Amino acid sequence: MLSEPRSGRLAAWGNALLAGAVSPDDAALAIVGEDAVHRVEGLPGEAAPVGLTLALGRLRQLGVTGWRVALPAPGHPLGLSGPPDFNARALEAAEAVVGFGAPYGLVPDVSEAGPAGDVHVEVVWRCLAVREAPPADVPSLGEAERELAEALRDATAVLTRLDVAASGPAADAAREAYRARAEVGREVLAPGYPPRAVRVLELAQRIGLLVDLAYDRGHGGAVSASEMAARGEALRPVERVARRAQVAAYNAYVEERERERERERGF
Repeated sequence: MLSEPRSGRLAAWGNALLAGAVSPDDAALAIVGEDAVHRVEGLPGEAAPVGLTLALGRLRQLGVTGWRVALPAPGHPLGLSGPPDFNARALEAAEAVVGFGAPYGLVPDVSEAGPAGDVHVEVVWRCLAVREAPPADVPSLGEAERELAEALRDATAVLTRLDVAASGPAADAAREAYRARAEVGREVLAPGYPPRAVRVLELAQRIGLLVDLAYDRGHGGAVSASEMAARGEALRPVERVARRAQVAAYNAYVEERERERERERGF
C-alpha cells in the first residue's frame, strides 16, 4: 500500500498528457520513474513492443480520453470491468489501468535482474481489450474521504488493542522515507488533479503505512498464531478502504470528465 503503484503513475501522468498539461516526453519520464525502461506490447497495429511515448499517442488516436486505475485483490475486483481474461491478468499483477473512451487496458509485467542495491527493472505493459462498463466498487472522492477518516480511527484502535507497537529501526526508517517522499512528491497525481484527490491519496498512503508496519514490523505483544490471525482479520477492512481511496484519487480526472459530459447533455 505504501509504494505508489505503477498503474497509478501511468494513469496520473497519462491523464495529464491527455489534458495537455505535460509533454509526451515528460509524461513518459514520470511514468518510468526509477525503473530502467517501460514498453507496451500488443498495441493495435504494432507487431513488437513499443515505447511509452508512441504507445500513449497511439491509444489516444484510438479514442482513449482518460485512464482509470484498478487495484484488485482476491475476492475484490476493485476498479475492474471485465472481460474475464483482462480481470485475471490484472488480479495476478494486483494492478492495471483501464482506458476511458475506448476499450483498451494495460497490465504490467515486471521483471527484475541484478544484485541488491543495483536492481534493473523492466516493465512490459500488455495491451488488452476491456469491457466498457462502470468499474467495480470505486467510491467517489467524498465517500472515500469519509471512509478514510473512519478507517484511520479504526486502524489506531486496532493497533492499540492488539498491542502493535510498530516501532523500532525498521519502522522508523519507513516513516522517515514516507515523510521524505511527501516533501518532494507533491506531483504524485500529476498536474490537473483537484486538491481533494491529492488529499485523499495522501491520507490513503498514511493508512497504508500503518497497515504495512502492523503486518511487517509491528510485533508488539501479538506473537501467537491466533493473535497474528486476529491482527490480519482486524486490519483487512482498513486496507480495503485505503485501496478503494487510492483508486478514487487516481480516477478523479476521468470522473470529472464524466460529470462535465453529463452537464453538457443537460442531466
